[in-house]
Amino acid sequence: MDLLMLEKILIALFITIVTAIVIAKFCGKCLKLPPSPLPVPIFGNWLQVGDDLNHRNLTDLAKKFGDIFLLRMGQRNLVVVSSPELAKEVLHTQGVEFGSRTRNVVFDIFTGKGQDMVFTVYGEHWRKMRRIMTVPFFTNKVVQQYRFGWEEEAARVVDDVRKSGEAATIGIVLRKRLQLMMYNNMYRIMFDKRFENMEDPLFQKLRALNGERSRLAQSFEYNYGDFIPILRPFLRGYLKICKEVKDTRFQIFKDCFVEERKKVESTKRSENEGLKCAIDHILDAQKKGEINEDNVLYIVENINVAAIETTLWSIEWGIAELVNNQEIQQKLRNEIELVLGPGHQVTEPDTHKLPYLQAVIKETLRLRMAIPLLVPHMNLRDAKLGRYDIPAESKILVNAWWLANNPAHWNNPQEFRPERFLEEESKVEANGNDFRYLPFGVGRRSCPGIILALPILAITLGRLVQNFELLPPPGQDKLDTTEKGGQFSLHILKHSTIVAKPRSF
Repeated sequence: MDLLMLEKILIALFITIVTAIVIAKFCGKCLKLPPSPLPVPIFGNWLQVGDDLNHRNLTDLAKKFGDIFLLRMGQRNLVVVSSPELAKEVLHTQGVEFGSRTRNVVFDIFTGKGQDMVFTVYGEHWRKMRRIMTVPFFTNKVVQQYRFGWEEEAARVVDDVRKSGEAATIGIVLRKRLQLMMYNNMYRIMFDKRFENMEDPLFQKLRALNGERSRLAQSFEYNYGDFIPILRPFLRGYLKICKEVKDTRFQIFKDCFVEERKKVESTKRSENEGLKCAIDHILDAQKKGEINEDNVLYIVENINVAAIETTLWSIEWGIAELVNNQEIQQKLRNEIELVLGPGHQVTEPDTHKLPYLQAVIKETLRLRMAIPLLVPHMNLRDAKLGRYDIPAESKILVNAWWLANNPAHWNNPQEFRPERFLEEESKVEANGNDFRYLPFGVGRRSCPGIILALPILAITLGRLVQNFELLPPPGQDKLDTTEKGGQFSLHILKHSTIVAKPRSF
């Protein structure tokens, strides 16, 4: 670092310290802020709580400071709510006031500063993007149109596992094959395309790039530059890599899928609406001038990240819990055989007749919530929450994992027990009808992908259990279910090796 740069940083540091002290004194007199650890100038609470703001660390802070507390992370205000009543305020009662999204320096790159649907601010652009995405992705008609494809992809997984020489003996990392299944499920909807096998070069490239995008976005490594702007020059290398990954992915989306689909569409009869896939509807919106070419690519980005990986994480958690709880696995298998009969493979309509299967899915989403803090909310203007003042542009986190795992609200929440959703919690659904249980959020900014995720989870777990005895690998009694968290995510740390012994009918 040259002397001129050092001088500028020191001057900026001094000005920031003085400004922070003045603002803190002023705000302390005029605002009733939520409880907070004592902040220090410039860094706020960052040095006390660190980078790893995962659901468990925030739960520990909630136990100390209460159901609502404030963290000053450098120049950012971070408000964490951990009660059903406050969650209802943020997500429902004041859904408009807290309906925007806060981004960070990395997500600004990956979302084009909010040109997508998930991370755009609440307003006309969000309403337009949500409307354009709903018809081709998030309706019951889409489920009925594509559920045969989901069933076919699950059947292919079963066939491939049966053919594997290692699956029944030393075991396989089932996640790898399930990842291909999830890409095919979503790419069929988006582009009417699928990948034949895991060796497909385009699939491998997409998987690698999407994985790198997820790693870069979910990492806590860049928080220092996001929290304290004067440190952002040190993030130049990191942000350069993010931009390169984003540009490469978007070029593939455009060249290999969007442009290819345009060619296919140009050869079809315009009145043949029945053959339309999601991208056709989205390109129609572009032709009408509702969105631009960049918006089209950001929609593809949202589906690649928000639909594929999150559902895959939940499938992986569900399998791990069934392997580690053999009696539950057998109870589920018994239900499927009793209701459907031996050999009848689970279909989407069948899943509604299998209450224990639905309970297993609900319990997986409760204990192992894929997005435990939901996607952060933000208030564009000063707001009130509970008894407290919330400064404008605060980042609001709802600790949905703690809502669903707080022993004050749930019986033995640390236990994987699907029966709870057939007994004392039988009226609780995943759609947010109970503010203790919000795996997909609720309200205006809830995850619309619930309509796809739940049937895919049910078909996949149902078929695996009825076709295989799922066991830990030789020499292990249990699978390692150590968690790996990111800025928003919760997935299993080690992709488990599963023994899948075929069952005969």
